[in-house]
Amino acid sequence: MSLEERSFWSQAQRGAGRGIAVEPGAAGGTVYVTGRTTRDQPSEYARPETIEETAELVSAAGGNGIAAQVDHLVADEVKRLVDRIRAEQGRLDVLVNDIWGGENLKEWNRPVWAHDLRNGLRMLSLGVHTHRITAQHSA
Repeated sequence: MSLEERSFWSQAQRGAGRGIAVEPGAAGGTVYVTGRTTRDQPSEYARPETIEETAELVSAAGGNGIAAQVDHLVADEVKRLVDRIRAEQGRLDVLVNDIWGGENLKEWNRPVWAHDLRNGLRMLSLGVHTHRITAQHSA
């Protein structure tokens, strides 16, 4: 099966996910670009990148970039996207599960017992729960 016949899903509004999403597009693949940040909903970290921009990069590279806003901590949103991909593409071939979003939550040069507990728990949710929820529904 050629890349043009495969469907990809990448949490890809910025960083490595963005770069990874563009490459299957360059080979003609369909890539669902997901994340929370859209042109209408800014990043909680004031980052400028959006899922729409990444989808446009995929399409400009020769593929079919599809922006789909999903909060990967919300299992029902993830499941709806998987159902959509299966309905539109027949299957999901490749999942790039590279969610993070905790860059502003880490605390350097402080003892761990002095860290903000809410931030630490949020970082764990973003770094672990998102991956488990996404893997559960996409497998």
